[in-house]
Amino acid sequence: MGNSKYLDGLSQDERNALVKQLWNIQNHKCFICGEEIDLDIQTTNIDHIKPLANGGKDEPVNFAITHEHCNKSKQDADLEVAKRLYALEKIINVAEQSHETPSLKHVLLANGGSKYLFKYKIEENQIVYSFDDNGDTVIRKSEVFTDVLSGEKTAFINVPLAYLYHDEVVNPRGINSSIRLLIKEFYKSNPQLHLSLARIEDEKIKIFDGQHKAVAQIVLGVKSIVVRLFINPDLDRLIETNTNAGSKLKQIAFDKAIVRQLHDTLYSERLRKYQQDHFLDEDDFSFSEQNLVDYFKGERGNIKLYIINSQKNAITRSPDNKLQSYINFEGRGNALPLSYSTFEKTFLAAFVNPKTILQTPINYRVDEGMNPRVLEKDQLIKLCNILAEEILIGKYDTEIGTYRIENNISDGRDSSITDDHLIAYRLCKEEIMYNWVQYLRLLIKNHFAFAGTMYNEDNLF
Repeated sequence: MGNSKYLDGLSQDERNALVKQLWNIQNHKCFICGEEIDLDIQTTNIDHIKPLANGGKDEPVNFAITHEHCNKSKQDADLEVAKRLYALEKIINVAEQSHETPSLKHVLLANGGSKYLFKYKIEENQIVYSFDDNGDTVIRKSEVFTDVLSGEKTAFINVPLAYLYHDEVVNPRGINSSIRLLIKEFYKSNPQLHLSLARIEDEKIKIFDGQHKAVAQIVLGVKSIVVRLFINPDLDRLIETNTNAGSKLKQIAFDKAIVRQLHDTLYSERLRKYQQDHFLDEDDFSFSEQNLVDYFKGERGNIKLYIINSQKNAITRSPDNKLQSYINFEGRGNALPLSYSTFEKTFLAAFVNPKTILQTPINYRVDEGMNPRVLEKDQLIKLCNILAEEILIGKYDTEIGTYRIENNISDGRDSSITDDHLIAYRLCKEEIMYNWVQYLRLLIKNHFAFAGTMYNEDNLF
């Protein structure tokens, strides 16, 4: 901790007594991590709860006891914020251990959210609702507003966490590193004033925009969140608007992987719309990708993009893809060796042709296992698995990660860096991966040539 005239003026016996007093006040637990402190075997620190620099007092009422490790590794000078950030980090770690991208969903589940269905009715120009499952039996009414440009109907309501869910369809983004700065800003009573946006689906209120603002509020102890609630919205419009905000308009920082995921959803929506407009059953895919492009003439370019990005997403996000565990989708941290941007610019760019729109029916030879898109996906997943097994699995150490690898080697601080880890790290660098992927293409073409197999150079798989 910083200088404390009060602590410096204590004798050792007086300091020990203060430690014991704080330890009892805190029920023998660390102020930051909340875990037990054993004074006989653990080293502790006394620190100011509110820093002196922020107007905190240098007296016992503003002191707390912590594990020394927690105090040294805290993410903020303010112990209250450090405690909140520690709690968030635990949620993030649990999600990552389950190979999930940490998101609002995980924060809600850890804080009593996502429990109940939202029951409501529309009377004249009002939405009528109650939160009685949460013990609040008051019947509430809120005005419904109609947006002049879109025709969307919305209302502004204050929703308990127990009724809130994360919308993984419209907004599949996870939490990024900026959340820590946002939490600190909210704690200083400087919240961003834009409301979170939500929609109702299957009687669930799902937040699809402003998830970071929602997370910051929840981490700081808020039990309900004011949202702008969309009532029976055009889902296709919401997805497209959200996608364009992160790609074309650059209003929000969307990772490329998230854009691909949203394009996959938009492609599914266009498939469904084509089936409905042509009176086809939902399992009837007797039409081609080209039929889709021709039918949605006004958005021909977008449809082509949705088709290709849907295929890229199917390959990348497949649970069978072992390489997926080593891809950094969120740009967060230094643990994983391969960024999604690198994976797309090298591997996917080399093997998924963005200009190929198939003329054959989407369900062409599916039963025989000879559907071109399925073959492309399955074979590329197999190739990803070979690469993961040969380069990364059992060789790349996420504990060492990627941070300052080359600097540590040049400075002689590389005793923990194995040759296998270094090889994996370097092979996943974009400029190196680009070149060996080209050699891989050449190897595949040579295999076809020696086997006497005809092949399309633009669509090897």
